Amino acid sequence: MSADEFDLSEPELTADDLLVLDDERFTAETVAVVTGAASGIGRATAVALAANGLTVVGADVDDEGLAGTEDLAADVGAEGEVLPVRTDLTDDDDVAAMVDAAAERGDLRYVANVAGMQHIASIPEFPMEKYDLLLDIMLRAPFLVAKLAMPHIREADGRGAIGNMSSVHGHYATQDKAAYITAKHGLNGLTRSIAAEGDGSLRGFSVSVGYVLTPLMVNQIADTAAERGISEREVVEDVMLGQARTKELMTPAEVANLFVFGFSRHAKHLNGGDLLFDGGYSTTYE
Repeated sequence: MSADEFDLSEPELTADDLLVLDDERFTAETVAVVTGAASGIGRATAVALAANGLTVVGADVDDEGLAGTEDLAADVGAEGEVLPVRTDLTDDDDVAAMVDAAAERGDLRYVANVAGMQHIASIPEFPMEKYDLLLDIMLRAPFLVAKLAMPHIREADGRGAIGNMSSVHGHYATQDKAAYITAKHGLNGLTRSIAAEGDGSLRGFSVSVGYVLTPLMVNQIADTAAERGISEREVVEDVMLGQARTKELMTPAEVANLFVFGFSRHAKHLNGGDLLFDGGYSTTYE
C-alpha cells in the first residue's frame, strides 16, 4: 500500500453517514455542548447530535469554522439546531459564558469535550509554551467544562453524560507526542472521576480511536516525517497504520457516531468506561 492510495482530504459528511437513534431525551429541549466544533471530529459530532434532534452549542475560537458547521447541519437536514458560541477554552470567563448560554437554551444534559491540538517534538526539545497550551486545551478545559456543566445536568433531573475525546494514546505511548499522551491519560482519569461523582445517572465516558482523517491528522504527517527523518509515505504506512489490523483511516462521522451512542439510552451502562475503536491498534501485535 502506498501513501498515494490514500485520499488525505477530509471526507464530505452526508446524512447517510450519521447514526440516528430513538431516544426520549433527544429533543430540541435537550442541549449538548461540543467543544472544537469548528472542524474535524468536533464539527461532525455537533452535526450528528443535531441530526438526532438536539440543540447543540458548538464552542470554538474559529468563527468561520463554526459558521461552516452550522451550514453543514442544515445541509444534511438536521432536525436540531447548531448554535455557534465563540469560546476561547483557555479563558475561564469565556468557558463559563458558553456553558451559561447552553443552559439558557434548555436542559443541558450532554457535553462532548473534543477540542484538541498536536505538537510533534521529543521531550528534550518540547517547547514548554506548547506543552502548557496543549494541556490547557485538552485537560484543564474539559475539567472546567465538566465542573460548570455538572450542576446544570443535575438540575435537569441528573440524567446526562459527559463524553471526553481520548485516543489510543490514552492507552499507550509513542515517541514525540509526550504532551498529547499526558493529556489523554489525564483525560481518562477525569472520565472516571466524573463517573465516580455522577450518582449513576450522570455518566462519564471516553472515546478512543486511532488515526482519523481530520485537518489535525493531515497536518501532523509532515511534522512526524520531519521529526523522525522518514518519508510521509512511511508515516502513513508504518506509523499511522502499521500496527493497526484495520488498514483504513477512520472518518470524523464514524467517531461522532460513538458520541451519539454514548449519550443515548442504549449506553446506560457505559460509565467511566472507554469506547475503544482503534482497529486493533492497541490490542494486537505481530
